[in-house]
Amino acid sequence: MTDRRLRFALCGLVLLTVLYAAACTSPGDDPDAGRGTPRTAAVPLSGFGGLGSASPALSPSRSGAPSQAGWWRPPVGATWQWQLTGALDTSVAVDVYDVDAVTTSAAEVARLKAAGRRVICYVNVGAHEDFRADAGNFPESVRGKGLEGWPGEKWLDIRRWDTLEPLLAARFKVCKDKGFDAVEPDNVDGYANNSGFPLTAEDQLTFNRRVADLAHRHGLGVGLKNDVEQARALEPAFDFAVNEECAHYDECDTLKVFIAAGKPVFHVEYDVDPAKFCPKTTALRFSSMKKKQDLDAWRAPC
Repeated sequence: MTDRRLRFALCGLVLLTVLYAAACTSPGDDPDAGRGTPRTAAVPLSGFGGLGSASPALSPSRSGAPSQAGWWRPPVGATWQWQLTGALDTSVAVDVYDVDAVTTSAAEVARLKAAGRRVICYVNVGAHEDFRADAGNFPESVRGKGLEGWPGEKWLDIRRWDTLEPLLAARFKVCKDKGFDAVEPDNVDGYANNSGFPLTAEDQLTFNRRVADLAHRHGLGVGLKNDVEQARALEPAFDFAVNEECAHYDECDTLKVFIAAGKPVFHVEYDVDPAKFCPKTTALRFSSMKKKQDLDAWRAPC
């Protein structure tokens, strides 16, 4: 065979080899073809009732749409009633009720929802309350100094997530079992108060994100209560804000990050006249009203 014929034969053999290899690796035969980018592995569950302290999950969307997990997210501008004391008045024509986890019965929650209301569950997560049925479950080691003006309440050592997680999970389960749509975790700014513990801003961010994640694991929306100094950092983890007296303390602008993200700000004032704060908070698109500090049924909405 001449050198020229030999070169042609070798070139043909190489071409056949390439074509055969391409056919063997076509997309139709590849079991991974069409999968695209693999999904992030699910965060493992742990702790009380299968609900755990894995890395906090941020809200999957900033648009205000329902998350993949299915928890409720209230819209900006939703009207609301906040009542934590007295016989529950279910006749207020609002979109959302915020009521106590323990003193509100499942039947009352069901009546509110049958009337088209969404219902938020008030839960104290950052302070021990000696009047609650589960008060004895909180060891003395996590109880700090008392909250000024609130007899029977003591700040909790929020660094002790190993101890607090199952206790808070049990409380959130009560909310879920009663049919609530979301939770309002209270006293999530211990680091800025005389708690009796050397809490840092980072401790508070970690705790608050864990609380939000725990609520979401129960299929509940969750609101950031006060803690306005950390609102920008925490907004992605929460579905709405609940604020007391931002007009009185000239802090309302700090909460605009929630509105910008399509999340409502449920706001109350106790001492300022509505004529003074309503023009500003209405312009900010807050859901504002004046309430008595004991949070009975009385309200004066903007």
